[in-house]
Amino acid sequence: MKLEGSHVFDAPQQRVWEIINDTNALQRHMPGCESLVAVGQDEYQAVLSIGVAAIKGTYEAKLRLVDKDPPNSYTLRVEGSGKPGFVKGEGRVTLSEQDGKTELRYSGELHIGGVIARIGSRMIGGIAGRMTRQFFEDLGNEALS
Repeated sequence: MKLEGSHVFDAPQQRVWEIINDTNALQRHMPGCESLVAVGQDEYQAVLSIGVAAIKGTYEAKLRLVDKDPPNSYTLRVEGSGKPGFVKGEGRVTLSEQDGKTELRYSGELHIGGVIARIGSRMIGGIAGRMTRQFFEDLGNEALS
């Protein structure tokens, strides 16, 4: 499944970079995130409790930031699994500033398997899109504070 989109933050690029690299801010605003812990340089362990339709479960995930170009971009790699199935993916995040506002663009590929994949990628894509928009809106509010 492809994921792509953008969000404009009413904040300078450096501030947005700081927020999207702040483990505490990410944990507070990531839907279903029970924990997000740094386990190495740009490597994290996460526990996410996510429900999709009638399928709900807890996932343990590994996240890695690679190809970092502060404060412009990075690539996020994620692998997670739980009772409902697995997820594996990679996405690129880029920032650009204009007139004191910062546009964050993301694009990537997410592969899912197991029971969760049976409900269909269309439904999962819609849910992922809503969760992503809410996540960036919440982060945007934090960037302003």
